[in-house]
Amino acid sequence: MEPKIDFPRIPDSEFEDRITNVKNKMAQQKIDLLVAYSNAFDPGHVRYLSDVFGINEAAAMVIPLEGEPTVCSGQACQSWSEYKSRIKDVKILPEVGEVAGVEYMVGDMVNFQSFFKELKEKYSISKIGTVGALIFPQIIYAQLQQVFEGAEIVNAEPMIFEQRFIKSENEIACMRKAGEILDASFEKVVKKIEAGWTELDIQAEITAEILKGGAESTAASWEPMIPSGMEHSNLCMNRNSLRRVKESEIICLQAGALYEGYNAALNTPLVPGKIPEEIKRAVNYAFEAREAIISTLKGGVTSREANIAGKSVLARGGYQDHSPYEMIHNIGLLECESPWMTDEEDFVIPERAVVCIDAFLYRLPFGSFRIEDTMVVRADGVDRLTKFNNGFIPEYFT
Repeated sequence: MEPKIDFPRIPDSEFEDRITNVKNKMAQQKIDLLVAYSNAFDPGHVRYLSDVFGINEAAAMVIPLEGEPTVCSGQACQSWSEYKSRIKDVKILPEVGEVAGVEYMVGDMVNFQSFFKELKEKYSISKIGTVGALIFPQIIYAQLQQVFEGAEIVNAEPMIFEQRFIKSENEIACMRKAGEILDASFEKVVKKIEAGWTELDIQAEITAEILKGGAESTAASWEPMIPSGMEHSNLCMNRNSLRRVKESEIICLQAGALYEGYNAALNTPLVPGKIPEEIKRAVNYAFEAREAIISTLKGGVTSREANIAGKSVLARGGYQDHSPYEMIHNIGLLECESPWMTDEEDFVIPERAVVCIDAFLYRLPFGSFRIEDTMVVRADGVDRLTKFNNGFIPEYFT
């Protein structure tokens, strides 16, 4: 008999609770209508509320305070949205369809203007919240202004991010699975990498293992980046190339796994062959800084306290000027999402926040690298969702 493999999933009841909680927040802020928009760049909000994400299309969600929510799908994704949605009402609206403006022979299609007019006839709407501030399309925003002339339109995105920040145990189970997939994939691939492989060779190997492990995507999470050598590793973000990795140079194996919409991230430095002492020293200080943050983290600790714990280690090693951003960030339906946690404010990190500790040392004499792991904040410390680095780095970089 094959062993049972646990693949958790968010239950329907949790999606119902999310809508209820959003409506409670709408009532508190006197918002009569909420319109959320998502695309491939930021699929999180609509997926959080409905489990729907567009494929080659966008998606939207409309929630009246007094009525039932509606998922808004493009034409090509109609059957996909109906299949995925945890929300009963799915409408087809061309404004979230393919950017090429392809016309499909589908029935019951409306545009946002007519849909908004329907809502105006049913409900009293004087304040509207939009979600998706960086990507919300002008064409939909203009129709809100036209139909609900005189209504106040506000950015309601912080309200949703606040709700998404503290994870349920079901969400944590999905993120734990994503972390397990990454750990197992790194265990299989890292020991095989050698000088002469191209960056794309390594990407192919790690991507295959992540998908075989049960992830739905790497591209929608942290697409594997394997910058090698000084020139490529100094690119903070990059795409892999046919460059062949060389002996005694830095490689950074970076990847994310998306499972049931939820992310985990894992970044590990590597050096084929003999490891130069300057690389060993830098990696060990970055690892120590990461551990200092982890030792400090627990529910109720501030972002200032946690970041300073890591930065003080880097300063002791003389690396403080090579750390270009804060070392703690939120993770969930996006690999990096709001709120960003800095040492310039006393932001309280709550229990059941899931965060990444990202020790990034940039533009050193040999190049750049990240050590990054995903973990849950608990009352008395952290619950590590990625564990590969714990054993690998201290042994590899001795």
